[in-house]
Amino acid sequence: MELIHFLQESPVATLLLAGILGLLVGSFLNVVILRLPVMMEREWQAQCKALLAQENTSGEVVPEPERFDLIAPASHCPRCQHKITALENIPLLSYLLLRGQCAGCGTRISPRYPLTEALTAGLSLMVAWHFGFNWTCLAALLLSWALIALSVIDFDHQLLPDNITQPFLWLGLAISLFGLFTDSSTAIIGALAGYLSLWSVYQFFKLLTGKEWMGYGDFKLLAMLGAWMGWQAILPIILLSSVVGAVIGIGLMILRGRDRNIPIPFGPYLAIAGWITLLWGQEITTAYLTWMGISH
Repeated sequence: MELIHFLQESPVATLLLAGILGLLVGSFLNVVILRLPVMMEREWQAQCKALLAQENTSGEVVPEPERFDLIAPASHCPRCQHKITALENIPLLSYLLLRGQCAGCGTRISPRYPLTEALTAGLSLMVAWHFGFNWTCLAALLLSWALIALSVIDFDHQLLPDNITQPFLWLGLAISLFGLFTDSSTAIIGALAGYLSLWSVYQFFKLLTGKEWMGYGDFKLLAMLGAWMGWQAILPIILLSSVVGAVIGIGLMILRGRDRNIPIPFGPYLAIAGWITLLWGQEITTAYLTWMGISH
């Protein structure tokens, strides 16, 4: 209890704790981002093999695949199989000490790993600064970390895993019982409105053009955000995600020469807009209404 009281009375200690925790979680998110899509692909392959095995009348035994999840196998260099020790896995610091190279063979380590750790720490600091040390802060941290993982996975694979969106949708509904961000009825309507709004636009667009411009994972992500922040946040998130998408999309085409025909996932834009709305949604809405002359 004394520690909790100390953190509540000391913003500096709260920020320090949030930063350290963010670095550690960022290191874990690197594992989730790298392995979860592979785990899902292997699960799909296993299901296909199981179906084929049911039709196999030769009695041939299908070997069990090696274990691959968030725990095993241990982190290692994909080139030389050097196992990464605890000292080589300290967030940010190990990358700097190793000069971005594998300790075993000198292969270049992707800068994405320390960038993800730094991003997670930075967003965690902002959440702690905004909410202070309380249960709302803890819940906002969990949502922030989930949005980081979803954004990077969707950017890489055009995939928003149900393994993340569905548990966090239910978690958003659960915490609404305690009124941290909104009440239960608003959260339930938010989840429904989040899913149905994008689903309706998707069906209308498909009816007109015969093309699919987004996936069902986007519907689930917006439903998840609606469960956390309520139905009032749906429209601001959609509008803000469009602005974020336009800015980032144009930036990618300029900096990387990205082909306009290559689809750009919408999930990261929804995630960024949702995170901004989580922290400053009320202020943004008030400022907009004041600018429009609706509110004073």
